[in-house]
Amino acid sequence: MAALTPSQQAPSLRNARRLVIKIGSALLVGPDGLRGGWLRALCDDVAEWRRRGADVALVSSGSIALGRRVLGLPEGTLSLEQAQAAAAVGQIRLARAYEEALAPHGVTTAQVLMTLEDSADRRRYLNSRATLQTLLGLGVVPIVNENDTVATDEIRFGDNDRLAAQIAVTCGADQLLLLSDVDGLYTANPKTDPAARHLPVIAALTPEIEAMGGDPVSGLSKGGMKTKLMAARTAIAGGCAMAIAEGSVMRPLSAVAEGARASWFLPESDPQAARKRWIAAMKPKGTLVIDEGAMKALRGGKSLLPAGVRGVGGHFGRGDPVSITGPAGETLALGLTRYTADEARRIAGHRSARIEEILGYPGRAALVHRDDMAL
Repeated sequence: MAALTPSQQAPSLRNARRLVIKIGSALLVGPDGLRGGWLRALCDDVAEWRRRGADVALVSSGSIALGRRVLGLPEGTLSLEQAQAAAAVGQIRLARAYEEALAPHGVTTAQVLMTLEDSADRRRYLNSRATLQTLLGLGVVPIVNENDTVATDEIRFGDNDRLAAQIAVTCGADQLLLLSDVDGLYTANPKTDPAARHLPVIAALTPEIEAMGGDPVSGLSKGGMKTKLMAARTAIAGGCAMAIAEGSVMRPLSAVAEGARASWFLPESDPQAARKRWIAAMKPKGTLVIDEGAMKALRGGKSLLPAGVRGVGGHFGRGDPVSITGPAGETLALGLTRYTADEARRIAGHRSARIEEILGYPGRAALVHRDDMAL
């Protein structure tokens, strides 16, 4: 492979500003149940990264593995109904375990359950993004898992590697760490090919790299290298660097930060720039005409408030893309609206403090938030 330039070197985990960590079932649950000592050591690391000022979210497998032991279900593949029952029993135990491990550090946790529909539907995606952003802004560590108790095959992520990548993009993380039972990507299966080479840095996800994906090797894990490469594609397109590392050691974050073997996938840009490009490529479903004051505010990096809107065109729902135009009809930006077209028409020209009075229910202050806008 070609030599990497300095800008293409592996990122430092210690420099993460917003870090998403995915924990595989095989790391968290052993033959005797929850690996409490390992979990406490992981949470020591999480607390340390929080003290350094990083936001941290965890995407944790393990609810089905925990629940099936409590229910006495057999090893091997479970039916959908059995898996959902095991998840229902295991989720509460999983959340409690994280809460108890982080509480001594003064860290508050929250349980967030998601399905693929929550990211595929734009309105639900924006609600999920707002919730995660708020939790992280309040210093909370969200514990995210797929909502196995209600998810069917049609609305499943199917593995937590891809869920973790989606969470990383949704909350604007700059780094994603997949803790697994492998220490990274190899040119071939190292267990069967002694000539297999470990790849510490992947600057581009080429067809050659994608062809290196294999099948799961763990009896508890659903995801193999193939799903990790799919996660990498999502993450790097969203401006997030992603690492695959072996996580069974105590304090695995510290181990990676101190140079333990891992494979880093480099992002195509930073998270904010990637999101702006994504929004800019959308086809608008309506138009918001704004006044001079709002135009100046937007160019100064502010959100669009209802008070600055002078006209609303088109039919759109919450989360849909809309074109924002100036008084002379010039296009200024494209953004994702937080209100329907009907709601926007009713609150246009009014102060945000009057939204609840006008609509009859509380709403968000901005009609289009600056994070959801591409100038």
